Amino acid sequence: MKLTKNRKSILEKIEPNKAYTIQEAAKLLKDITTTKFDASVDLDVRLGVDPRKANQMVRGVVTLPHGTGKQVRVLVLCTPDKEKEAKDAGADYVGLDEFIDKIKGGWTDIDVIITMPTVMAKVGALGRVLGPRGLMPNPKSGTVTMEVGKAVEEVKSGKIDFKVDKYGIVHSSIGKASFEPEKLVDNANEFLSIINKLKPSSAKGTYIKSIYISTTMSPGILVDTKSFV
Repeated sequence: MKLTKNRKSILEKIEPNKAYTIQEAAKLLKDITTTKFDASVDLDVRLGVDPRKANQMVRGVVTLPHGTGKQVRVLVLCTPDKEKEAKDAGADYVGLDEFIDKIKGGWTDIDVIITMPTVMAKVGALGRVLGPRGLMPNPKSGTVTMEVGKAVEEVKSGKIDFKVDKYGIVHSSIGKASFEPEKLVDNANEFLSIINKLKPSSAKGTYIKSIYISTTMSPGILVDTKSFV
């Protein structure tokens, strides 16, 4: 593929094979992001685990100190007595049977679904629709709870869940290109600290093998794993 002048100028700003500190990488992202929209900033972490083994599966939740910068659309599936709590917390959609019917009809114009243990029997029937889209509520990620208001507030403030993929890589958005570098560094540090805490005892050798940071359409920048707090 022929490189455009813009792409060439971007690549010239990145030193090949250099591992930048997270502080340097966050600043460099500003120089190599030229999209007209506010691009997402993504962190890709390659782990020394075998996801095929249940005792090496890395999955967790993290609340980013500065949020993701995204408008998260939250649906709360709950009983009538919990509807006011969910609405007051900022949920975009609140209800039960009417939304279950909408989802069965193919509606998935949402980012997160929060529900209660007492209605999981109804929600479980949506597994075929929600599962492939990563929308199925899960107690481990805090999206199946009686404290629906608290769960909504956490999601709206930047709580995200993540899981290692079949290649041993964790992908996550940690902010927007418009964020100040310091905010991206804080979010990245928080994300990496949680991943470190989740290291499986059965994982041998180097746990965090490599880290790359990028925006939606930028090249990835190799980050020095030792530069994180």
